[in-house]
Amino acid sequence: MPEVERKPKITASRKLLLKSLMLAKAKECWEQEHEEREAEKARYLAERIPTLQTRGLSLSALQDLCRELHAKVEVVDEERYDIEAKCLHNTREIKDLKLKVLDLRGKFKRPPLRRVRVSADAMLRALLGSKHKVSMDLRANLKSVKKEDTEKERPVEVGDWRKNVEAMSGMEGRKKMFDAAKSPTSQ
Repeated sequence: MPEVERKPKITASRKLLLKSLMLAKAKECWEQEHEEREAEKARYLAERIPTLQTRGLSLSALQDLCRELHAKVEVVDEERYDIEAKCLHNTREIKDLKLKVLDLRGKFKRPPLRRVRVSADAMLRALLGSKHKVSMDLRANLKSVKKEDTEKERPVEVGDWRKNVEAMSGMEGRKKMFDAAKSPTSQ
């Protein structure tokens, strides 16, 4: 069945119009949120910081006011420093705990292994250290077998091949082969 080319349900101009409307709405929401944040900030600052009345104060009164403000600023800076130190400590602890969880779970990414050609001697040296002088000559441990010994063990029967052919020819030879194949357990 040939596939019918599907026409889009919405035209390109309609899609563009909807996209521009969505962007305009998003911009409007973002501006409204920004204004709300600014109003919340102003309300919080007005609540926490009283307005300063510096008119009509003498020089010594202004100096006392400055000393008070400096003392408050020092207290706030100390608190901020303590909070930053606690946050850094907590983030380090969280990072360590995440690593422990990953180790316990066993789902950390394993690097791909590469094939490295190492001789047996080099591998033993790496495992045991340079103190141990172990040679891994595999050929030295092999049993030596002499070629002549194997030939002497197996006696070779040399006979007249013509007698063998004559014995197997005809129906008698085929019967012998059939009987030999039929009952191998009897021998």
